[in-house]
Amino acid sequence: MVGYCPICGKPVYFGEKKRSLGRDYHPLCLKCQICNRQLTAGQHAEYDEKPYCSYCYLRTFGPRSGYGNRGLLSTSKKASGSK
Repeated sequence: MVGYCPICGKPVYFGEKKRSLGRDYHPLCLKCQICNRQLTAGQHAEYDEKPYCSYCYLRTFGPRSGYGNRGLLSTSKKASGSK
């Protein structure tokens, strides 16, 4: 049975697949969606079915991102109550 890569949508054949978090990827498609770093199968995070390296995932979706889980980075260093 041939799976399909969730990134490019093309078929992933047995000899070329990287299986990670229940999905089959092409080796070159399994990369961080922000910094394009190649990822190791099973050693990355996912958000909205897209892979991210740990650093970019925490920076973008972590508790100190400033906007919760929307994926936006905070650019202001002021506290919310100060003027």
